[in-house]
Amino acid sequence: MLVLNQNYEAMSICNVQRAVVLLFLGKAELISSKDSKRVYSVRSALPFPTIVRLRVYIKVPYKKIVLSRKNILRRDNHKCSYCQRADLQLTIDHIVPKSKGGDDTWENLVTACVKCNNKKGDRSPEEARMPLLKKPSRPSHITFMKHFVGRVDDDWKPYLYMN
Repeated sequence: MLVLNQNYEAMSICNVQRAVVLLFLGKAELISSKDSKRVYSVRSALPFPTIVRLRVYIKVPYKKIVLSRKNILRRDNHKCSYCQRADLQLTIDHIVPKSKGGDDTWENLVTACVKCNNKKGDRSPEEARMPLLKKPSRPSHITFMKHFVGRVDDDWKPYLYMN
């Protein structure tokens, strides 16, 4: 279930049990539910929530995504940034090589298959004539929410900026 802050900003994902508890305690309101499913208790049947919105605004500190190999692979969808293959062993490549002053930053690290990484070597993509298919950037927490869930419910798309 998608949990929205009071201002409709996507905050997190929780299980159905947690969403029902938030609704029951009056801490959240139901935004969207599945009509074909219900949650049953001893005395009643409730709609099966898919999106809930908190009644009180929760100030969330800036959600910084840690720079790690695992998160770079996630950001790049476990595909080579040069050839888009996902069936080969993947490595992390510095766009501007460390020997030429390249840093370990979100904007300078990409996923690359071993073949492309070896072909590029200690050169920039321009020098190796291997253009990046997508410019790397720092991901947002919403990007990682999408990856965590896998298949995104159609009702969630407006809140995750996926129209």
